[in-house]
Amino acid sequence: MADSLQQLREEIVVCRRCPRLVAYRERVANERKKQFRHDSYWGRPVPGFGDPQARLVVVGLAPAAHGSNRTGRVFTGDRSAAFLVGALHAAGFANQPHSTARGDGLRYDDAYLTAAVRCVPPDNRPTPAERGNCLPFLARELRLLPKARSLLALGGFAWDALRDAVPDLYGIARPSEGFAHGRCVPLGAGRPMMWASYHPSPQNTNTGKLTSRMFFDLLDNIRSSWSPGMGGAGHGST
Repeated sequence: MADSLQQLREEIVVCRRCPRLVAYRERVANERKKQFRHDSYWGRPVPGFGDPQARLVVVGLAPAAHGSNRTGRVFTGDRSAAFLVGALHAAGFANQPHSTARGDGLRYDDAYLTAAVRCVPPDNRPTPAERGNCLPFLARELRLLPKARSLLALGGFAWDALRDAVPDLYGIARPSEGFAHGRCVPLGAGRPMMWASYHPSPQNTNTGKLTSRMFFDLLDNIRSSWSPGMGGAGHGST
């Protein structure tokens, strides 16, 4: 039977490969935050969400404890989601500027969002081994997004996850370039380009390390790279 995004999602949501993450995600879901004490928490791994024909694939770090781990949808229900989805809406990739809950009407056009690790980690810090356990899910997901032209990593952890996925996905060497905001690494003819951005966490957005203008400009550069004849020219590593 041919693989599908639906089949992949069904496997992701029942995964229990990482005992530390399983214990933490379930404890958070049981204890709940006072602000959300009446909510029914998802408390499971979070699959990707978006347009299966997307040219832009955004890869985050992991679910937030009271964001995606609560709502069950990637980049939904927390301040990082508010920044990211607002920017995607401004750039024409989302039909609305907010992402608050499953069933809120959000749709992505030409964009698909996912994460390097599918379970919320303690202190927002997955281990390299936990990233490795999730890597097959990410690689399969990217194979099932045939129109992808740009892979946008949010933060160094997601950037390294993409670098780890590249050899198996495309049969080429692992890219040597380290993380830097705005960096673009072409992977060769017929393959997507890797792009990097600071993660839209409050730690970055509240301090001005990442601004809406910076992120919008990056999305504009990504879209420009899809123009015929561009091929990534003019968007080298920065």
